Amino acid sequence: MHEALELLKNYDTVIIHRHTNPDGDAMGSQIGLKNLLLENFPEKKVYVVGDGAGRFSFMDGSVMDEIPDETYKGALAVILDSAEHSLVSDDRYTLAEKTLRIDHHIFCEKFADVEIVETSYESCAGLVTHLAREWGLTVNTLAAKALFTGIVTDSGRFRYDSTTPRTFSDAAFLLEKGFNPTEIYDKLYVDDFSMIKMRAGFILDIRFTKNNVAYIYSDRKKVDSLGVSDFTVSRGMVNVMAEIRGVDVWVNFTESTDGTVLAELRSRNLDINKIAVKYGGGGHLKASGAGLKDKAQAMEMLADLDKLVGENK
Repeated sequence: MHEALELLKNYDTVIIHRHTNPDGDAMGSQIGLKNLLLENFPEKKVYVVGDGAGRFSFMDGSVMDEIPDETYKGALAVILDSAEHSLVSDDRYTLAEKTLRIDHHIFCEKFADVEIVETSYESCAGLVTHLAREWGLTVNTLAAKALFTGIVTDSGRFRYDSTTPRTFSDAAFLLEKGFNPTEIYDKLYVDDFSMIKMRAGFILDIRFTKNNVAYIYSDRKKVDSLGVSDFTVSRGMVNVMAEIRGVDVWVNFTESTDGTVLAELRSRNLDINKIAVKYGGGGHLKASGAGLKDKAQAMEMLADLDKLVGENK
């Protein structure tokens, strides 16, 4: 961890990346780290890059910087919340003089010069918060708001079992920096009636396997009819199945325009990451994702999940 701090101190230009289709943790850790660096090292040039923020565009600092390739010359690239190189938004991090990765996912591969991968953290934002505290960095309000957003979203509002006493300690530390958490919660969780109605429609589409794996399969026709992004359907709707008594594993399948299928897997107790890895995906023990080639492969995955639950009854 000391080596990582030295890298951040020594480079005049720092370019911060995160994964594609960003969630609250990817955006929160990225914006949070940028503001940490600018607060403590105001002479540095710090950029955030990647695809659009989507539903997290309400966050201060969510607009990505547009920089030419030349900016990477002699720069440090920091990669956040990304378990694999293929997931990183904007692959120009390879042009940087040095790379640093900070992540909390199950380790898949080493692709940066220096890496901090700590799977005991509920979020990458929580890990960045811990590093800031350990390194004695000043945390301003902008950084605190962003990091808090990352912790809240990736911990499921402090409900997932990745939540620990350290999670609450970090959240309390950030709240001391002076912002209103209710405003963040409203932006994250208060929806228009159209979205509530859409969620109700997905609830009606829930089906169950023999061993009570809950699943939803949304074909392309349905996704197109909704007029929302694939991410809104896949990641945004998976947890409509999260609170069904007797369901330990649930999965949301969403067809993409090219016929491939996005799979979002969740579990209350079982390790479903090994199933995701089998199909080229990954993530956490109880929350993983994968890209599947077609519906037939999605049904193969569903059968594997059903078998997993059956073997652990």
